[in-house]
Amino acid sequence: MSQLCVHALSMSIDGYVAGPDQRLEHPLGVGGERLHEWVLETHTGREMIIGESGGTTGVDDAVIAAGFENIGATIMGRNMFGPVRGPWAPVAGEEWRGWWGDEPVYHHPVFVLTHHAHDPIVMEGGTTFHFVTDGIESALDQARSAAGTKDIRLGGGAETVREYVRAGLVDDLRIAISPTLLGAGERLFDDLGDALDRYELASVTPGEGATHVRITRR
Repeated sequence: MSQLCVHALSMSIDGYVAGPDQRLEHPLGVGGERLHEWVLETHTGREMIIGESGGTTGVDDAVIAAGFENIGATIMGRNMFGPVRGPWAPVAGEEWRGWWGDEPVYHHPVFVLTHHAHDPIVMEGGTTFHFVTDGIESALDQARSAAGTKDIRLGGGAETVREYVRAGLVDDLRIAISPTLLGAGERLFDDLGDALDRYELASVTPGEGATHVRITRR
């Protein structure tokens, strides 16, 4: 069976995966871009995110590349998809279609958790955004059907990851600890109760710009 995996989720030393006040001008929250500076130093990150060549090809690059190997579907929360809250409404007069331009990096079906129904959005390059209103297990079932034998990548935001961890549905949680302090924002490990009892530390690997921690389900 395919696994549900979190790949290269950047977290500050003080436990935040996004800064405060996430909005159109600050998609990662205020100061949140610092969490991902290590990504843009890698060859894969530079090529995929800003379309430039160069960059490092060491441990950090291998971590980024692994996050797109054998992935057949992605699940993400509404906050990761965009800045619209509540009922869907235009942004700057246009339908919001994600942060990633006309050809998002996914190239497979993406299932967005939301309380407000929305028709699927078909993008270039094989990405289609599907909007799921009936909960995390439904999204996972749909993602499994779409992924076939491939794995499913679980994106952010923090609350989306926490929901799946609380339910014991995450098989593999890979966190990149970025050498920065945010002091405020969205924390990853808050309000989990005893959910982490189901998980164990599998490895800690130093990279060039981040330290990579892998947590797996027991």
